[in-house]
Amino acid sequence: MTDGAKDHLDSNPDNPREEPTSFEFDVESEAQIAKILARYPEAKKASGVIPVLYVAQKQMGRQTGSAWVPRIAMDRVGERLGMAPIRVYEVATFYFMFNTKPIGRFHLQVCGTTPCMLRGSDDVLRACKDAGGLKGYGDTSADGLFTMSEVECLGACVNAPILQVDDDYYEDLDYGRTVQLIESLKRGERPQPGSTIGRETSAPEGGRLTLLDVPGGN
Repeated sequence: MTDGAKDHLDSNPDNPREEPTSFEFDVESEAQIAKILARYPEAKKASGVIPVLYVAQKQMGRQTGSAWVPRIAMDRVGERLGMAPIRVYEVATFYFMFNTKPIGRFHLQVCGTTPCMLRGSDDVLRACKDAGGLKGYGDTSADGLFTMSEVECLGACVNAPILQVDDDYYEDLDYGRTVQLIESLKRGERPQPGSTIGRETSAPEGGRLTLLDVPGGN
């Protein structure tokens, strides 16, 4: 837990991942919220509910090692934005990007939509189970390091299969490279996001196949 976190979050010291009894935005979050609310007229500040909820989730990650949004944090978001609590709950429970229950230190989000499935997402899933000590989707490993979720299309189909870890995309995975990624996370290392085979952006595997030479060009 970060310095001063106890001033902002009260939870059971024997189980820091249960619902806290209080929540207040810390200095870092307050600075982020000020920037968010500057985008909206005062009468329309409820439009900032999604980014402000995300700020709350990131703060929980900093303070507890589990990035989720407890109900008391949703209540604080509602107070800040002038919204009834139920309206905040509706948003937080609708979008997959918000975790309404405690999760592991690393959130493994496996895309199993058609392009990823055709490119081997089943092998990515198997590697997450084997290397992360996970039984399946929704499970958290016994050591508290990993929680695995199934997600819909992540929008990076050309570099499928994809595994999203927290906010980072790891692309062009197979069983072995996924295991290596998870083992690195266990060691406290954070591999560079992006293609795991060195592909640049969405270029073909092995580099460009066309336009290498332009006949008659200067």
